[in-house]
Amino acid sequence: MSASVEYIAKHRFAKISVRKLRPILDLVRGKYADDAMDILKYMPHRGARMIEQVLKSAMANAEDRGIRNVGDLVVVDARGDGGPMFKRLMPRARGMAYMIRRRSAHIQIGLTDLTAVPTDSSDQDQD
Repeated sequence: MSASVEYIAKHRFAKISVRKLRPILDLVRGKYADDAMDILKYMPHRGARMIEQVLKSAMANAEDRGIRNVGDLVVVDARGDGGPMFKRLMPRARGMAYMIRRRSAHIQIGLTDLTAVPTDSSDQDQD
């Protein structure tokens, strides 16, 4: 059963590395929206605040489109992709230089209602 993503929110060009976000995104993927919000609320990470804002936005998008119980939606898509990097050179000893990469990320949260999954058409073929 593959659930399609119905309500999406994105935070693009977030000033944090994707490597710091992915473990937090793995925690909330597959959870109910209310449970995911509770998990993120009590985490001390800066990335958890960013993901929490994106989740709130996705829940608000669902509420705007007429869903009454947004807490019953399930986080089916919690994705963190790498964004552009600011590249700088840091001078080092003996005339060498190291590359400094200021990384950014794109955060995407997708919610869907698993209770409103349509029935298969194979049930109707049995006449």
